[in-house]
Amino acid sequence: MFFVTPVVRFFRNLYVLSWDVLLALINLVLPKRRVGNVARGGYRGDDGKWPDYIAPKEGDSRSACPALNALSNHGILPRNGRNISFKEMNETIRQVYNFAPSFCYYVPHYSADMLNKSYGKDRFDLEDISLHNGIEHDASLTREDVAIDKDQGKPYIPFIRELLASASGKDAQGNPLLTVKDLTDYSAKRRIEASTKNPDYSLAFIHKVFSASNSSTLLTIFGGRVKDLEPILLEERLPDGWESRVRKPMGLTIAAFNTTVMRVAFGVNEKKAAAALKAQAEPSTQNDEAQAQV
Repeated sequence: MFFVTPVVRFFRNLYVLSWDVLLALINLVLPKRRVGNVARGGYRGDDGKWPDYIAPKEGDSRSACPALNALSNHGILPRNGRNISFKEMNETIRQVYNFAPSFCYYVPHYSADMLNKSYGKDRFDLEDISLHNGIEHDASLTREDVAIDKDQGKPYIPFIRELLASASGKDAQGNPLLTVKDLTDYSAKRRIEASTKNPDYSLAFIHKVFSASNSSTLLTIFGGRVKDLEPILLEERLPDGWESRVRKPMGLTIAAFNTTVMRVAFGVNEKKAAAALKAQAEPSTQNDEAQAQV
């Protein structure tokens, strides 16, 4: 077991934030990456195709994070999802998704701390980072709560289809896009439903922020595009031709990412969602009562 002291964590976070501000400033002055040249690491072929997709087999390890699972399903991370180094996680999420180096340094360190592991020396299986109320949380948009389904490596298709069907935006070609409002509305609905269905339901402030971060990844890296998100969320597969919608030369910084995260986090209105669900239930109750009288 490895433990990082609060003092070390404080100075590490200070370093990351300072680094992130510098990268954000560089993004303001350097040109964007060319379309078709966003991904790094040689994983995406010149024809736009990603390495062969193979769905997980019995005994493979998967997490509550579709983006990480997709990397294993394509063999960019180990296909069995096991014995992964935190440095490997850092490098691949930067090269494939174009998160900024500061972001890719911070998240694996946070994960290592959460698991009481050493970032530099230890390894993990994807399922390890599904530790309940670590980064994983109740009222997920793509998973049943762990109290209902302990296998957090498996997407829950009805939630995903409902989320994608709620898309109210359109791109220039008329294709459906998820918006901030779509995600805040569906997040609120999921919280009300989960709190009713799950007797062990909990969602601390930090996990509400993690929830908003997950939603913000759909809006930033994937641009909210339903056509791309269908294979990403339903199959955990990178579609051929896809690349990160973030074309900034230094990638998506923590600072830039958090502007979207805050919009999502503070846009969730659980009271409004509860009232809407109650209103939907009332006609059904009235119809049941009328049929009973007949």
